[in-house]
Amino acid sequence: MSIQVSIVPVTQYQQNCSVMKCLKTGKAAIVDPGGDIERIKRAMVEIEATAEKIILTHGHMDHCAASDVLREELGIPIEGPHSADDFWISRLPEWCEMSGFPIAQAFTPDRWLEDGDTVNVGEQQLRVFHCPGHTPGHVVFLYELQKIAWVGDVLFQGSIGRTDFPMGNHDDLIKSIRGKLFPLGDDITFIPGHGPTSTFGQERQTNPFVADSRYG
Repeated sequence: MSIQVSIVPVTQYQQNCSVMKCLKTGKAAIVDPGGDIERIKRAMVEIEATAEKIILTHGHMDHCAASDVLREELGIPIEGPHSADDFWISRLPEWCEMSGFPIAQAFTPDRWLEDGDTVNVGEQQLRVFHCPGHTPGHVVFLYELQKIAWVGDVLFQGSIGRTDFPMGNHDDLIKSIRGKLFPLGDDITFIPGHGPTSTFGQERQTNPFVADSRYG
């Protein structure tokens, strides 16, 4: 095993923030810190991790609202999502106010990500897949050595991401799941933005929205 993962539910939406630690170096990435900063920092202490970056799957507030505060507090960069989600991040204060969510300021990531990019965490490397549909700039992170993917709100156990938000697109979402994620292998375990983990194989068989039986 090369990485250790601690899943930290945050915000009133119980969003699955993750701390991904490289076991060789102790360096970690904080994945999708939407809020509850003290809870995230406690999780890092518990697994003896030192954060070296924040990585974001997409620009919805429950996934990114604490990012800029953590960047300033810890002195670490933000990587991701794809630049198409600047539409969401630049309007964070507006979305937060409309939803009764703690107000967060707009920010610009230190690095926008593209399909095919890689992200380093300690000595480990994640592959980046641009998977639009839920949002236009959504990305997915894959750690191939342990067959783990962070899929944000693209795919859930038994469900898929909403596409009724501004700039959502149902057809794009289905193409992202069936065209980019499922070909990575049935044995990939994924951590979704909300709810329990699953595997691509299980969802191919049983997910009523994207199962092979629906599209075969």
